[in-house]
Amino acid sequence: MRLLSAAFVTRLALLAVGAAMLASCRGPQPSAEAADPVPLAVVQPGELAYYPSGEYLRNGYPVTPSRRTMKFEQPLQMMARQVSQTEYAECVNDKACKQLDRSHRTAVVSPDLPVVGVSWRDATDYATWFSRKTGHNYRLPTYEEWVYAAGSSYKEDVILDEFDPTDPAQRWLAEYALETQRKTTVDGVLRPFGGFSENEHGFLDMAGNVWDWTDTCQVRRHLDLADGESAGGGENCGVRVVAGPHRSYITDFIRDPKSGACSVGVPPSNLGFRLVRDDTASPRKEASLRERLGIS
Repeated sequence: MRLLSAAFVTRLALLAVGAAMLASCRGPQPSAEAADPVPLAVVQPGELAYYPSGEYLRNGYPVTPSRRTMKFEQPLQMMARQVSQTEYAECVNDKACKQLDRSHRTAVVSPDLPVVGVSWRDATDYATWFSRKTGHNYRLPTYEEWVYAAGSSYKEDVILDEFDPTDPAQRWLAEYALETQRKTTVDGVLRPFGGFSENEHGFLDMAGNVWDWTDTCQVRRHLDLADGESAGGGENCGVRVVAGPHRSYITDFIRDPKSGACSVGVPPSNLGFRLVRDDTASPRKEASLRERLGIS
């Protein structure tokens, strides 16, 4: 075999060095995993039977609305776990998210614990930043989407009994009993992801002690003023539904539900969030003050 000349070998070495320098100038190339770093779980199309959120009144007294059915035509993709402390801190470092209040800052920010002490506004800021970072459209789930994803982890937490409309004290007593039951199940200590188990769809901690912000506005309906449960009232988008072991209603800028805020009854233990990936929707626009207050 003919030996290669020294000049040819030198030339090959120079080409190899040049290729290595060119690769280093390009920097690390994105991978599919880097483009979508948070694990997603998927719920296939199907139907959801549920009791809608909101306050429903008849003759001025609260009543339980009729059960509804919603059909999901497309698969629902949502983060399998909540956004972590480390992930939210990255958004803060990029100056795209507001820093947590002092009571929720820790010396060690954990990638294994959910971020809590965040408002609806904080969560939507994070969704905007994360969408820009990944190139995918992320948003908060609606209440119906959250319930659909929760599957067997979700338990209806509404009063189903019928009461004499002329004796509202009966319902008030039932509501008091329900609130008492909620108080006995409150546990505010954070657990690592998976500490409250995984449901049949692959979502972690849907029945845990971190309530997730949703994008659903609080509604009030006067059922005796118009036909149908979608009439006779309006939305207040300055207050959003949060979903967990029971649903609650919190003003969008509140970060600590223990202060009471606009929550009904026993407040959530912690406020966090997870996001839906929805590449079919347009990126969210900043809501006007009129929209946030529910003024049409």
